[in-house]
Amino acid sequence: MHKKLFIPGPVDVRPEVLEAMGTPMIGHRTKDATELQKRVSEKVAKVFMTKNPILLSTTSGTGLMEGSIRSLTAKKAVVFSVGAFGDRWAKLAECNNVPVDLVRAEWGHPTTPEIVDEYLSTGKYDVFTITHNETSTGLMNPVKAIAEVRKKYPDVLWLMDAVSSMGGTPIPVDELGVDVCITSTQKAIGLPPGFSMCSASERALEYGKQVKYRGGYLDLLDLYKYILKKPYQYPSTPSLSHMYALDVQLDYILNEEGLENRFARHLKMAERTRAWAKEHFELFPVEEYASNTVTCIKNTRGISVKDLNAKLGEKGYQISNGYGDLKEKTFRIAHMADRQPEELETLLKLIDEIIPTL
Repeated sequence: MHKKLFIPGPVDVRPEVLEAMGTPMIGHRTKDATELQKRVSEKVAKVFMTKNPILLSTTSGTGLMEGSIRSLTAKKAVVFSVGAFGDRWAKLAECNNVPVDLVRAEWGHPTTPEIVDEYLSTGKYDVFTITHNETSTGLMNPVKAIAEVRKKYPDVLWLMDAVSSMGGTPIPVDELGVDVCITSTQKAIGLPPGFSMCSASERALEYGKQVKYRGGYLDLLDLYKYILKKPYQYPSTPSLSHMYALDVQLDYILNEEGLENRFARHLKMAERTRAWAKEHFELFPVEEYASNTVTCIKNTRGISVKDLNAKLGEKGYQISNGYGDLKEKTFRIAHMADRQPEELETLLKLIDEIIPTL
């Protein structure tokens, strides 16, 4: 029995999108492939709200996180972390011999503009990273306020992980001034995993030229050099199946549902889940910074999240336990991609019925 997924990725995928993934293959050097990649890139740019060129990557979002911090850090990076995936960016830097400082917020609390200001004001860093939406803690960082502070340090590159939020909440990349913004397909975009996308500013790509060892497959500068020289072609064979699916899904997002309606639906589900959480448990993050795509709930009643999920599974539903050290201390209900409010209502009703039996 397939379970309806209320987990922070992978997500359930619309049948039309799954069908598009089965489109017969074409040569990746053909004119048809170029046109497909052009269409997809132009639509992705609309979701990103950017005029910067889009890179399509046959990797998870982690691949582009690694590629960007390795390719663009000439001096030292500072990673601002609000959870497990912020920590991952620091680990990726260390694995690639990139000098890095890790600055952790208390889990459930945001990266504040003040802490960004404090570190960037030292002049020690040429790169800083922000996790826009942290699924391990259900937190969404105040990027508009961070963008205001960042204006004081125009020479520092801003890399942002929007893996679990792009397509589910407004992220005006150009307005914010983000140099590299990264997302993946298996979250709010609503595709199977295995593919990611980013935008990159001209100044970031120019700055990276002074970095000697940028890797191979994930050298951001070489990838952009290739796709700008041979528009919408890639040096290695890309996942055309994902591109066919993206072509269909982005038409749905942009033209059928509409971006603003999509954002409103995500917010409606987030607010409903938060209200339910506060009635029965507690929110884990500071409410002001709660995510619009996944809600992390403090297990104040000491229920067995494992048992709850097992019983939900018997009904055809699945939520997520807490991540890492937060396992059983929290649980998470995701409300992203093409999940609908009425489906969420059914889930919450089921949880209400199951909890007294635990």
